[in-house]
Amino acid sequence: MQAANRLQRVLKSGKTAYGGWQMLPGSNLSRTIARTPNLDWICVDTEHGNIADEQMHECVAAIAACGVSPVVRVPEGQHWMIKRALDAGCHAVMVPLVRTVEEAKNIATYSKFPPDGNRGLGSPFSMEKFSPDITQVQYFQQANDATLVILQIETQTALESVREIAAVPGIDVLLVGPHDLGNSIGHPVLGAEYDPELKEAIAKIRSAAEEAGKWSAIYCGSGDVAKTYADQGFNMVNTMNDVVALKQAFGGAINTAMGSNQHAGVQGIKKPVEKITTSS
Repeated sequence: MQAANRLQRVLKSGKTAYGGWQMLPGSNLSRTIARTPNLDWICVDTEHGNIADEQMHECVAAIAACGVSPVVRVPEGQHWMIKRALDAGCHAVMVPLVRTVEEAKNIATYSKFPPDGNRGLGSPFSMEKFSPDITQVQYFQQANDATLVILQIETQTALESVREIAAVPGIDVLLVGPHDLGNSIGHPVLGAEYDPELKEAIAKIRSAAEEAGKWSAIYCGSGDVAKTYADQGFNMVNTMNDVVALKQAFGGAINTAMGSNQHAGVQGIKKPVEKITTSS
């Protein structure tokens, strides 16, 4: 199973895991994103995205079928939410707004089968997202080691306890949410450049993960930002989300088209105006 988890495989290799972010529903959209060359994982966002439980199941299946790791961001760290994501067959579950060590311990417990946790067994859908040949018994035996638990560090409270949170057994990745983190520490992201205090907080989270033997990740709004943090040593970065990608693609195409049409239109208007002026 671990070999089928592309995200985990890339992280263990020491390479940077590059991902995408899906906020709109639809398995066809999932497949389209998943066919991007060199993409290792896609986050199916059920926290801020327009993706319901049924749609999440379909997206996870489509992504996994393309050989890319489906990551599901749940709305919060409730037991049933984590169970639904893992039962769908996600390769990693991501929990936002984690604040305390106790919350981190609970999330780890909810995400693991006994004896490491209290996750219930029963989904007929999980196994096939790793291999069609894996039985439910084999999934039970291997899932604790083959699925990842990602905690988002994005509050002042979590920042103050980040080293203790990173040390919790069963937690694999600390992911920086720079926008909520900036809001929480009084240095919101208002432009392209982060305040020095936010940069320092981001570096602290990466350092805490590294010291605990865990991986570090960060949400990025573009490929340029992703490269910056990959160069700084972050193990996992997303490169863009689907909404931004669509806006940029359509905006660029329309601007190009209008620029060409406006030029032709201006030239076409000038001649009639000149004729009118001459005739007067």
